[in-house]
Amino acid sequence: MAGALVLTACGSDDGGDGGTTYKIAYQGPLSGQNVGLGENMQNGVQLAINEANESGDYDFELEYFAADDQGSETQATTAAQSAIDDSDVVAVVGPAFSGPTNVSAPLYGQAGLAAVSTSATNPTLTEQGFPTFLRAVPNDNAQGAAMADFLAGTDGVDDVVVIDDVTPYGEGLADVAEADLGAAGLSVTRESVPADTVDYGNAARSVVESGADALIYAGYYEALAPFATRLNEAGYEGIVMSGDGSNDDELINLAGDAVDGFYLTCPCTDATQEEATQSFAERYEAEFGVAPGTYSAESYDAANMIIEQIAALHAEGSVDRQALYEALAGAEYEGLTKTFSFDENGEFTQQAIYLYQVEGDAIGYVGAVEELVGG
Repeated sequence: MAGALVLTACGSDDGGDGGTTYKIAYQGPLSGQNVGLGENMQNGVQLAINEANESGDYDFELEYFAADDQGSETQATTAAQSAIDDSDVVAVVGPAFSGPTNVSAPLYGQAGLAAVSTSATNPTLTEQGFPTFLRAVPNDNAQGAAMADFLAGTDGVDDVVVIDDVTPYGEGLADVAEADLGAAGLSVTRESVPADTVDYGNAARSVVESGADALIYAGYYEALAPFATRLNEAGYEGIVMSGDGSNDDELINLAGDAVDGFYLTCPCTDATQEEATQSFAERYEAEFGVAPGTYSAESYDAANMIIEQIAALHAEGSVDRQALYEALAGAEYEGLTKTFSFDENGEFTQQAIYLYQVEGDAIGYVGAVEELVGG
């Protein structure tokens, strides 16, 4: 009976105005070392909910539900189950990271609860048949290829070291970058350095001694920061690139000048720079006191896509989890950042990747990689 109740869960009738309330959850790192990335996305979801409630356009209320997995696979089951067990939760934005997604997506599938991730990019996630998982972001096949294209088109780059952090995200991104660099004719050395490494001195010396013209680090900012410090101390002068897991201002806060000039890729645009998202960026900053960060605007879009489908089902008389998943899987939603649609495996249908570069105390937006390398 409990399982049946979970599968058919819909909003409660205890909204503040006596109407129906639906909850949208976010699963990601809301504490721990990667909290900066989690807060970026959480705020985007919260803003969409706040604006929907304030608009007066709906005869139901929306609430935000936090499912903190600390970005850790060991916390993912508890986080996902907390959302599943609240019968008012009708959809989830997330999980944020690929490792926790591997753990949580099967649970959400059993509960018929849509999990729409705006940031979990390991390519294998959509190959495992998770019943209700939708990826609302280009995967690392696109991001790794973009890294390779950029370095292959950069004068003086012949030898590249690719280092992963021994996480599902890092290994997946590094695998693609390594293969595409080799296909482009560059010499590639692959190494793995666990994210919980205490001292990156040996890894830094290894990179310097290799004589590599460039380094790709596939991992998160909390590990790249001490690695970057050691690279700087060891005198490494080559190009350093990392992906969306490092694309956060906290990287600069932790590493300072050691990351100056680093390139960062992301399947996300800079909401403060793109014309389509500037109004959103102003509203976001007014609400939270900070500028939007990595995946803030994409998470805002995903939440609004969910809200649109909730409204359509509510107008027909019922919002249950499975029906909402099916509506989202077949939707084509024009967001601020991109058009959202999914193939039969839940894979996102667009593959644009954007380049950033650390400049002093800020991460500067460079542009779409495809345009930078001439298509």
